[in-house]
Amino acid sequence: MPRLRVVQWATGAVGGYALRSVITRPEFELAGVLVYDPDKVGVDAGSLIGLDPVGVTCTDDVEQILSLDADCVLHMPLPASYFGGDHATDVETICALLSSGKNVITTTGFVYPAAYGPGVVERLEAACAEGGTTLHGTGINPGFVSDLLPLALTGLSSRLDHIYVRESSDYRGHPSRQIVTDLIGFTRSAKDYAAAVRPFRAFQRALFAESVQLVTTALNVRLDEIEESDEFELATEEFEIAAGTVLPDTVCASRWTFSGLIRGRPFMTVECVYKADATKVRRWADPGFAIHIEGRPTIALTIDEVSHGLAGAAAHAVNSITSVCAAPPGIRTMLDLPLAIGRGTARLA
Repeated sequence: MPRLRVVQWATGAVGGYALRSVITRPEFELAGVLVYDPDKVGVDAGSLIGLDPVGVTCTDDVEQILSLDADCVLHMPLPASYFGGDHATDVETICALLSSGKNVITTTGFVYPAAYGPGVVERLEAACAEGGTTLHGTGINPGFVSDLLPLALTGLSSRLDHIYVRESSDYRGHPSRQIVTDLIGFTRSAKDYAAAVRPFRAFQRALFAESVQLVTTALNVRLDEIEESDEFELATEEFEIAAGTVLPDTVCASRWTFSGLIRGRPFMTVECVYKADATKVRRWADPGFAIHIEGRPTIALTIDEVSHGLAGAAAHAVNSITSVCAAPPGIRTMLDLPLAIGRGTARLA
């Protein structure tokens, strides 16, 4: 079969892992790379990630990317709404890519675009129709842990009372101050945190509302509302993490809860715990994932470790390329596509 031509859009923490997979897997051909950092412009894509040159140079020219002949775009920038921007910016970019004839797999949300209302869905579907293309949103959470796994487990249920999903993440090795401090708010004072985290709060609520609505809609459950709450923990000692220094009385952890309610009672709850360094923060759950389904039967699943969560998010997107390119035009959630598996990734002795 001919190789699928893939564009890598953004080469940050997730995009870098995806780019490596696209370059090294024989079923793909790298068609182009869009970067935001001026220092990366003109750099060979292979050299950028420590591989041999591949003959594709990175660019920040969006029009150049739009004009490329490519089958799929791995769209992996930091969402505009992360830092107080307009969510419509991401929609506009994705629509332009779809209209240009390229399928899009994004890790900026869109696991269930219907959560944003009919206006967004109509714009995305119109772009898909114009380009004859498909949009798919994925990742690890959401995109796998808070939606695909719980839904798979409900296949064992004869009665569902409550679905609970928890992610606890350790950021001690995350090198990006933009993510760890500017976005999540670690190392900030309580006063600064309250103001700085507002854009992140809005993004988190939108993102996990998508996930909760995807699961409940698939189960034919209609929610009354989705409730969000969050809290934070202050450090009691000074310690170092990859992104900087955490001082006493600055934020070192946060806990976010999103609950889909029916008549005031939670039917599905997603809890996210973020820690600057899990060895220094004892409050809340240790790193890992947990799913608990109350009903008949009660089901509990624990994943103690995913050593590289960002790599997992990138891999889930890359492993979806073939099915997305083969899918009919339009928005396609994980409910519409074959299960993404690591076909072609086995390394045998």
